[in-house]
Order: sequence, then structure tokens, then C-alpha cells
Amino acid sequence: MIHTYLGETIRFEIKYKNRTSIGITIDSYGNIEFQAPKGTPDEKVLQLLEEKWDLIQQKLKEMKDRLLGPQKKVYEYGESFLYLGNTYPIQIFQDINIAQEHVEFKEEKLHIYVKQPDTEKIKQALKRFYYQQCKALVERSISSYQSLFKTKPRSFRITDSKTTWGTCDSKQQLTFNWRLAMAPREVIDYVVVHEMCHMVHLNHDRSFWRLVGKIMPDYKEKENWLTLSSWKMTV
Repeated sequence: MIHTYLGETIRFEIKYKNRTSIGITIDSYGNIEFQAPKGTPDEKVLQLLEEKWDLIQQKLKEMKDRLLGPQKKVYEYGESFLYLGNTYPIQIFQDINIAQEHVEFKEEKLHIYVKQPDTEKIKQALKRFYYQQCKALVERSISSYQSLFKTKPRSFRITDSKTTWGTCDSKQQLTFNWRLAMAPREVIDYVVVHEMCHMVHLNHDRSFWRLVGKIMPDYKEKENWLTLSSWKMTV
């Protein structure tokens, strides 16, 4: 089906099913589909399409960006990086007197202080920032959820993993990926809870997932955020 709205030609499909409300799905290729109760007038679907068009456009852009994959970063003013789930521009400040290159988050920007505006030094400053932030955020999360567990982590550390967000070994030693500092706080909380649940159940059996769900009923939403956003969590 084709509909024109605000000067744009929108292609979508309507499927009529045994349901009570209209749902919208957008697949990984940007195809829009409405699932509507049988007998729903097309006009009602078009009305919902127009009401949700801003949100649909946002999702379509996310899908397009995801298909394109990570784009090469330019380490200069205006380039943006994720921090706690939001994207912020960087601003470079040169100061030959600083003890070490570092990053400060203020005024809705990532302020990067370097002795020389060298790409590698900017990258290293950003990584240190994310490491430090991740450590503080994970420590806060562990403290917040510890009362729900009889066992305490023996230790935790922040690592540079290419394959996992967190791990827990048989000695209750936890590790977390520094890139988690780019995720929303509630997503970080989920990864921490996930690994703390492994202190009780080392594998991913039903008992493990029941425990995760008991502590964080909406954990699948957090997993979904990581699935959809992990490709842009990079420096």
C-alpha cells in the first residue's frame, strides 16, 4: 500500500489478524508492516501512520544506519560519541600543561583535553574516560543490587572484550566491557544483574532466567537495546 504524507511517499503493508489493537513492525530492511484487527478501516491505519510518523522515521533511520555499519570516526569538533545511551559531540581543548590527556562531560559535550590534538591521544583519552566511568557505574550497580543476593562478588574488573558485555567465573569474579559506559544506566544495571545471577546459576538454564526475570522483569528490553545498538558503541 502507498500513502503520501508531508510530501513523502510511504510504502507499507497491512495484515489483518485476530487481535484487538493495531501494531506496527519495522524489519531490519526498513519494511513497514501494520497488524490490524480484522475489519479495521484503512483510514484508521492511515491515521495511526500519520500520528506515529516521526517515531517511524526515527526507527527507519536507525535501521539504515545499522545496515551501513560503523562509520569511521573523525576526531575533531562536532564528531559524536555515545555516553549513557545518548549521543554527544566532542570538543577538543589543547593544553600543554596538563598532567595527562583526559575527558570531562559537561555542557552536553565530551570535552577532551590533550597536550597535542593528535588522533591517537584523543582516542586514548576517550577510552580512559569510558573505562573510568564504566568502573564507577558498575560499582554503583553492584552496590544497588547486592541486597538481593546472598553471595558477594569476590572482585570485578573492567576489560576490553570484543565478544562479551560481562562474565562471571566459578570464583564469583566478574568482568565488564568498558563500552557499557556508552549504554543507558538501566542497560548497565541489567548486565550487572545478569552476571550477579551467574553467582547463583553459572549456566543459562531456566532457573537462571527466572532469577533474572524476578529481579528485572523487563530485561528483554535491555537485551534488545544492546542488540540494536552495539554496532555503534565504539571509539
